[in-house]
This record gives sequence, structure tokens and C-alpha cells, in this order.
Amino acid sequence: MTSALQQAMEQRKEEVARRPLYVYDLPQDILSTLTRQDDTGQGPQNNVLSSTDEVVPESRTESAAGAKSCSLCGVAFHTVEDQRSHIRSDLHGYNLKQRIRGAKPVTEGEFEKLVGDLDESLSGSDSSESDDEDDGDARKETTLSALLKKQAHISSNSNDGEGAVAPTKRKRGSGKPPIIWFASTTLPSNTYLGVYRAIFTNAEQESEPTILDIVRKKQLAPKPAIKTPINQITGVPLPEAYKEPHIFLCMIGGGHFAAMIVSLTPKQTKSIPTGPISKEATVLAHKTFHRYTTRRKQGGAQSANDNAKGAAHSAGADLRRYNEQALTEEVRALLRDWKGMIDTSELLFFRATGSTNRRTLFGPYDGQVLRQNDPRIRGFPFSTRRATQNELMRAFVELTRVKVLEVDEAAIAAEKLAAEEAAKQESAKAAKKATPTAPKLSEEEETALLHTSQLQALIRRSKVPALVSYFKSNDISPDFAFQPPDAQQHFHAPTSLHLAASQNSAPLVTGLLSKAGANPAVLNGDGKAPFDLAGERATRDAFRVARSELGEAKWDWEAAHVPVAISRAEADERDAREKKEEAKIEEERRKAETARLKEEGPKVVENGPLGKAAGRGRMMALGHVAKTAQEKREEEARGMTPEMRMRLDRERRARAAEERMKRMQSGS
Repeated sequence: MTSALQQAMEQRKEEVARRPLYVYDLPQDILSTLTRQDDTGQGPQNNVLSSTDEVVPESRTESAAGAKSCSLCGVAFHTVEDQRSHIRSDLHGYNLKQRIRGAKPVTEGEFEKLVGDLDESLSGSDSSESDDEDDGDARKETTLSALLKKQAHISSNSNDGEGAVAPTKRKRGSGKPPIIWFASTTLPSNTYLGVYRAIFTNAEQESEPTILDIVRKKQLAPKPAIKTPINQITGVPLPEAYKEPHIFLCMIGGGHFAAMIVSLTPKQTKSIPTGPISKEATVLAHKTFHRYTTRRKQGGAQSANDNAKGAAHSAGADLRRYNEQALTEEVRALLRDWKGMIDTSELLFFRATGSTNRRTLFGPYDGQVLRQNDPRIRGFPFSTRRATQNELMRAFVELTRVKVLEVDEAAIAAEKLAAEEAAKQESAKAAKKATPTAPKLSEEEETALLHTSQLQALIRRSKVPALVSYFKSNDISPDFAFQPPDAQQHFHAPTSLHLAASQNSAPLVTGLLSKAGANPAVLNGDGKAPFDLAGERATRDAFRVARSELGEAKWDWEAAHVPVAISRAEADERDAREKKEEAKIEEERRKAETARLKEEGPKVVENGPLGKAAGRGRMMALGHVAKTAQEKREEEARGMTPEMRMRLDRERRARAAEERMKRMQSGS
């Protein structure tokens, strides 16, 4: 008996997958056994987000051979059109990005939850040129790109890699998932039915505990198609004559506009329907407009470009401005014609991206039909493409189609436990590897570090007056020890005088000793005085001159390892003598090198014969090579204007023709 019941459930699931259910005309066996999945709000979609390993995505499976499917997203399709639409969808594009990043693909339910808090959805996959939006960066940001940017921002803030996909802050909405999930005893226990939350009114969404009763009340009995009186001018059914529930759908963007009024009452058919829902929908009115308003290859509406850069003066800009105004007038005129049916619509679904498009619909303007504060207004809770009649019909089918989700709950629970254990292990490892925080520095230590950085910068740039002034203005000793003292660079040069001597800066050494009063006897970590670090004679002489000028009693010069003092005149004289000797040595070296080159270099005979190794250029220069005819012609034409060269060429050709004629006559 149990196996027979399970077989019946599987058969019923296949029937539901073969032909999607219509929200307003559910089968009686499913409607009577419908239950809310987890009234606490933790429905199957939340479980899916916690683990995507063992989830079987929503599928429209068909037992017939040759059924189309997407192996990446794990979705099967009834028709080729459905498969092509899926390939262009943001869900498929997002899963491609997931595969590139090495992450697991998500189901349709997961993707809808991820984009549920986005402001408005738009996909540019239908046309790369016609879907340009109206305002700045918004025209380039599709649902997919907005979601990827948000995930990148969250991952950069939390450093959680690819695991953090939930938004940290919701800008709009209640924060609830876009789909409400139900279960039925006529279907397997791991199969759930989903309905978009957007098809319920605000009052119905607030009374969510009684959502089952609301769904049952929304059921509509199929009725045969009857001819409804219409307005002969607008072609729209008269509101007083058509009393059936209906909704209004509208999309505008990139110069494209599409609007549609669709009845929610299903059509009555003689046989059991097997085709798609779109064949049963009753379209009461539909209209599309298209105007050239966006700048090709650049994107954005002309008005947005004018507001940003000023009015452009070109034929294309004038045409786009005219078309924008014409499109606005056409859309508002259509809304006025449809006002009666719009006012009686249960819900109003819009996609109007950019301030220009929203201003077209919501004004303010005289005779305004739509209001932004209308509680019936909804956005499409899924990605949409270019505004066309087919896209509106696809959006209507998506809104009113019951989602079917099959979940392996046991695998999800096991994976969740494994993820929790892994998280605990990672947290334990991170706690062990956590480095101790550096102790907080006192105010005196921070001040010492600041003085160290300032002094070292002045010394490296050889700013002698600024260095001396810094010591005096900050009341710092010229023997100030650099901080921190245990640093490697401070072990070798702990004071300003040590650093100046190691850099062989004689002016700095003189300034620190004579003007700042630095002590030359201070030793570094190696027991060396500043004089021991000087590598050039000029720097060492600066210490000896300072010893002479400051006197023997000023410092312990022997402890500072400074030799016998010399006067500045003696130091300058020795420097001049050394420079003179170096210049003399350099001059002698150059003379010797020149003589060597003359003796060892090649010998050139002025009037002697030239060998084969001689270059043609030298032979021509010496007059040993005759010039060719081409070279003679180029030499004659050098410096002439183009007209003069043409005349010269004609004369040459004439002389050549005369010579040929003479030779022919003499030969005959």
C-alpha cells in the first residue's frame, strides 16, 4: 500500500512538472491538502541557502525522450523556447560566474532570494544597445551585476570569501523572501510549491498566518471567452462592463515601452489543458512604443547627458530630445485612455529604471493617472529584459506560475552539521594562531617616535638649518636617542651625529657639532663613536676642524677617537691640493690613452690606393667611385619643388625619346 501511495505521489509530481500550475486555478486535490511550509518563516528556501550541495533545483521534468535541460543549473524544460529563455537569464549567468569562481551553482529559488532586496531588476542580455538606461551608472547595472557587486563588497568587508552572500543591510521591503512555500500530501514530502509574495495585496501579506485561506479565496472558476464591450476609440474594455479581476503590467526603459492588462480569470476549455499558461491568459489590452532616445555606443538618455554635460548641439541630439518628449506624451496619453481599467486593477506591476522613466509614468503632470504611493504598485521580483509584449507575457506567466522545488532534506541537514563542525574547527585554529595585540604606547613614547621620524627625514635630506632649528624649537637634546632603541637600524646609528657620519655628510657633522652641540663621544651598540662611522676624508676632517674650533676642553676627543685637530684653512688647503692632484692624474691618464689609440689604431693613407675593405662612403668621399645615373638625378633634383621636378622629368623623357628616334633612324 505504501509503495502504491508513493508511486501515485511521484506520478502526480510528474504531472505538475509537465504543466505548471496556475495560482488562481489550483487542482482541488492539491488545494484541499495545501499546508504552509514551516510557519516560523524558515521555509525550504532558507534551508537551501545554508547548503547548496544536495539540492535538486526547480525542474519541469518531462519523461519524453529528447527533453531539453541545463546541466549547469540542473533544470529541465518542456519546450526549446523555455530553454533559450533560460540561457539568456540572469540565473544562468550567475551560475556561470559561480563556476568560474569555483563555487557551487544556486537554484532559481536561491537566486530569487538573493535578488529579492534589490531595488529594481533589469537584464541587458536581450540587446546590448537597446537596453541602455537613463541615468549615469544605473543604466549599466543589471540585476546580475548589482548582485555580484554587492557580494564583492560584502566579501571584502567580512573576508569570508564566497560564503557571505546575504546582504548586510536592506534598503527597502520587509526583508522577507520573495516566494511563500507550501506543501501538499498529494506530493512527495521533499517537494514544495512556491507562490510569489508580490501577487498578494499589502493587507493579505500582513495577515500571513491566514495565507492558506487567502489562497483558497483567490481561486477563480474558468469561464468561457465572451465578447466584452470595448471603447471604440481606445479599444479597451469598458470598466463598467468588465467586472472580472485583472492586473496591469508595464515596462519602460531605453526608449522601449510596453503595457498590458491581463485578466486573472482562466479560460474554460473542453479538454484538460496541456500547453503553457500563456495560451490560457486573456489579454484585455496591450500596447508597445519604441523611440530612439538613447545614444548608441555610449548609453544613457539624451536628457541625462544634457543634465550632466550641458545641451549638445547636433542633429542626433535634437532627434533624441524630440523622441523623448514624444514618447512621454504617447505613454501618458495611453495611461489616460486606460485609466478606467487601471483604476479597477487589483495590482500594478512596473519596471521603470531611471528618473526620466519614472517621471514619465508618475509625473507630476496634469491629469496624472499613476501615483507613487499607490499600495497596489509592485516591482517584478525577478529579472526582466527589454520592454516588449512577449516579455510582459513572460513576466505574467512567471508571476502566476506555481514554483516546484524538490529538496533532499536529509542531505541538507547532514551538510549543515558538517558545516557547523568545520566552522568550529576553523574558529579554534584561528584562536590558536591569533597574534597578541601590541601594547598601547604612552604619550611620551608616541612623541619620541614622532621626533625620531622627523629628525631622520631631515638628516637624509641634509637640511642643516632645519635640523638645528628642530632641536631648539622642540627643546630636544642634540644627543637624542632614536626610538625604539631595540630597532636594528638604531643599533648602528642611535643618534643624529652617528647617522650623519654614516652618510658621509660633512656639512651635517659640522652643523651638529658646532651649532647644535652634539657630543662626539657617544657610542653606538658596537661601541663605535660617530667618527668611526665616517668613510670619507672630508667627513673625518669635519670632526678634526670642530675639535680645533670648539677647543680641547669642550669634549673628550680622545674617547671620541678624533685625531689631532686641524684648522679649517688647513683642511681647505688639503682638499684643494688633493683635487689638483686628482685632476693632474686624470689629465695624464687621458693623454696616455690618446697616445695609445694613435699607435694601436688603424692607419689611414691620404692619397694611397684603397683596398676592398674600404667602405663605399669613404671611396665616394675621396672621389674614387663614380656616381650612378640615379644618384646624379637625385643630386640634380635636390632642393627643387614638386612642380620643378615634374618639369625636369618631362624634359628627361623628351631627351630620351629623341635619342631613341635618332638611333632608330641611324639604324635604318
